[in-house]
Amino acid sequence: MTLKENIKAALAARTRVPMAGGPVPAAVLLPLFMKNGEYHLLFTKRTSHLTHHSGEISFPGGVGDPGDGDSTATALREAWEEVGIAPGDVEVLGELDDCHSKFNYLVTPVVGVFPADYRLTVNAAEIERIIEVPLSHFGKPGVFRVEEWQWQGGKRAMYFYIHGEDEIWGLTARILKQFLDILGGAVDAGEDELSKPADFSYPPSD
Repeated sequence: MTLKENIKAALAARTRVPMAGGPVPAAVLLPLFMKNGEYHLLFTKRTSHLTHHSGEISFPGGVGDPGDGDSTATALREAWEEVGIAPGDVEVLGELDDCHSKFNYLVTPVVGVFPADYRLTVNAAEIERIIEVPLSHFGKPGVFRVEEWQWQGGKRAMYFYIHGEDEIWGLTARILKQFLDILGGAVDAGEDELSKPADFSYPPSD
């Protein structure tokens, strides 16, 4: 089986943790694509004038619309609106656990693959630039770190990933870490030789 097939199987086999009620429903797409013989993840750097998450690095996504049938539809629509990936060009592999954002959104992360050499169209009103990161990058020394922050009267682990001069943190880093943990299990199950370099390693679990 290929890495893509293993990721899909790993997502289908696990018990996803949903959250019900309360916050505003939203969704993000974790867009995977092949480049130079290796899977990459696409991130966006949001423009500085936005109300929420301005200037931060995130996955394409946003708040659900009444016309969205489900979280997957929201994630695909937002990816289309932000970076021009047509919903019909995305192969959805599954969903990660729901999570709350500090702005009271209930976010469902959706994992999907879109074709290589895809012509993207960036919405300049929301997106400053696109960031493409090979999966192998996240296993390099010094890329990942954990900090302990005070949060609502307690302590909480905060994750950080460095890519060049960019830093991925907050909700996006939490989502990314869960995906990388699942990805580690998918790799252990076997993959094709083009999916990643042989020396790839993954950040540790909690």
